[in-house]
Amino acid sequence: MLKEFKTFIMRGNVLDLAVAVIIGAAFGKIVTSLTDDVLMPIIGKVFGGLDFSSYFVRLGEVPANYTGSPSDYAALKKAGVPLLGYGEFITQAVNFVIVAFIIFLIIRAVNRVVPKPEAAPAADPADVVLLREIRDELRARPRTDGA
Repeated sequence: MLKEFKTFIMRGNVLDLAVAVIIGAAFGKIVTSLTDDVLMPIIGKVFGGLDFSSYFVRLGEVPANYTGSPSDYAALKKAGVPLLGYGEFITQAVNFVIVAFIIFLIIRAVNRVVPKPEAAPAADPADVVLLREIRDELRARPRTDGA
C-alpha cells in the first residue's frame, strides 16, 4: 500500500497539481489585496463612500457585555453575534470575478504565444482502407485476359 501511495504521489499530475495549489494560494492573496485595498475602495467611492464589507444584517441579539460599535461587522462577528454579511459576500464575488478574468487573460496570452501542435491527419474510415486494400490486391494479381 505504501508503494502504491508513493507511485501515486510521484506521478507528474499530482506534483503539477501541488505546485498549482501553492501558486494559486499565493496568487489568491495578491488578488485579495487588490480587491480589498485597491478596487473596493474605488468602487465604494464611486457609490458614495460605501464600504461593502460593513453591510450586514444582524440575526441575533448583541451580548450585554459588548462595548463596541453596533455597526462594526468585524467586532460583532468576533463577539459571536449571528450576522448575515452580504457585503462581505459582494466583496468575495468581486474577488472571484477578478481572479477569473486574470486567469482568462493569462490563458489567452499563453495560447497566443505557445504554438499549437499540428494535428495529425485524420485516419481514413475503415471502409476506405478496405477498398484500397482490395484495389491493391487486384493490381497485384497477374492478368489473365491476355493484355
